[in-house]
Amino acid sequence: MYIGDYLGRRTIYSPDALAVVDTGKDPGLRLTYAQMNERANRLANGLAEIADIGKGHRVAILAQDGVEHLDLLFACGKLGAIHTALNWRLHWRELQQILADVTPAVLIYDDMFTEAVTELARAETSVQHWIHLDGPGIPGSRGFNGLLAQSPATPRTCETLDEEDIAAIVFTGGTTGLPRGARISHRQIAWNCLNTVIHDLGRDDVYLNVFPMFHVGGLFVYTLPQVVLGGTTVLLKRFDPERVLELIQEERVTVFAAVPAMYQMLTQTKMWTDIDLRSLRFCTSGGAPLPVPLVEQYTREKGIRFKQGFGMTEFGPGLFALSPEDAIRKVGSIGRPNFYIDARVVDRGNRPLGPGEVGELVLKGPSMASGYFNVNNASDWTRVIDAEGWFHTGDLARYDEEWYFYVVDRLKDMFISGGENIYPAEIEAAMYRHPAVFQCAVVGIPDPKWGEAGKAFVVLKPDHAVAPEELLTHLGEHLARYKIPRHIEFVTALPISAAGKILRRELRER
Repeated sequence: MYIGDYLGRRTIYSPDALAVVDTGKDPGLRLTYAQMNERANRLANGLAEIADIGKGHRVAILAQDGVEHLDLLFACGKLGAIHTALNWRLHWRELQQILADVTPAVLIYDDMFTEAVTELARAETSVQHWIHLDGPGIPGSRGFNGLLAQSPATPRTCETLDEEDIAAIVFTGGTTGLPRGARISHRQIAWNCLNTVIHDLGRDDVYLNVFPMFHVGGLFVYTLPQVVLGGTTVLLKRFDPERVLELIQEERVTVFAAVPAMYQMLTQTKMWTDIDLRSLRFCTSGGAPLPVPLVEQYTREKGIRFKQGFGMTEFGPGLFALSPEDAIRKVGSIGRPNFYIDARVVDRGNRPLGPGEVGELVLKGPSMASGYFNVNNASDWTRVIDAEGWFHTGDLARYDEEWYFYVVDRLKDMFISGGENIYPAEIEAAMYRHPAVFQCAVVGIPDPKWGEAGKAFVVLKPDHAVAPEELLTHLGEHLARYKIPRHIEFVTALPISAAGKILRRELRER
């Protein structure tokens, strides 16, 4: 089989190479490609035996990061089934709605979510088989490790699988309403791997993953390309700044990716000053623009080379890359499109715009998702794909004369004050230049005079104090007056998603 059985193929070439280091286990689990392939075969055979899982069937997992996510992804590839990872931050009633949409027969879960799983088991769902990773599990569930031990390691493949079959359902962030499941095909995975390898990875790389594996950042940005290349992936159960720094040093990590909030937290640990990070070839930042002072701090104090990335659940996820050499020269840019990605900036009439003009970012290429799962969401997909096949991202962007792209803001985050378009990302970038600001987020709130006005939520660095008036004066040195927020609120922390992004909706609701 030329597609789908990723481990089976990689094991032919490098069976004894170190594939995965799962640091969430005690002691840590170190597995070669041959061992990973055996686990995937055992799980595939076990799922086929107990639940008759086959091509097109969904298998759900509700668990923190660990090797079991990869076991399931690769077992599903061998069966032609569909890996369906659930966001463990959701309420069990929200999970029940998602299960009603994707109708999995099997749900794998870890002990941390037993309470939610107990409620789901009492409710009406499609799940017939419950498999627990640790702990006693709910009544009637079986153990994951026991299933592996009892199932044969006989090689398993789905010979009828082709590139357009679906490998995984990955849910969007759900910032408005219930998350929608993007259908990730094997074709999308293959092209994304190629784009990633061209721009980023080498055969000897060691990648530390801190993104949740229910997210494309966790499964597909570097993790799966690493398998295709034969590199090593280090897994951490949940993001922990001190443990991240320890692992980079201990495992001689060469590639690390995170969002700006995570990079900020690393600098605040007690270990930051003395930790040795020289093994890193580069760090990748995505999810939001990386503040310039933070780039300068990493470069000055640790010699870190940064790549800015940009991607999304429905496309890529590897879409743009900014090389380390351009990190300062093209600060704020997401870089140029990856090799097999086409990009435009268009106006409201879908007409292409020229350099320097702000419009919506649209994309075309073979690493686009195959729509949203379930016919109930089909209309949502048709709204983001135009008649010429361009995917409309909902991001406001521009590009310069050298074809470097800049995301100005999300369409939904932009607000209009006194008839002027206001982009929170621009205000935040200026605010980060103040030495007391650790994190910040700007949202638009109703205003009786201007329609909307900006409100900034600010987290200060430890042992720093500043008055709101001083921050407003600072912003006045960088921005036009109409862009300056009318309200500033100091907070101890910003609401952060499992993927490390700021939850602006929660700030608006305040």
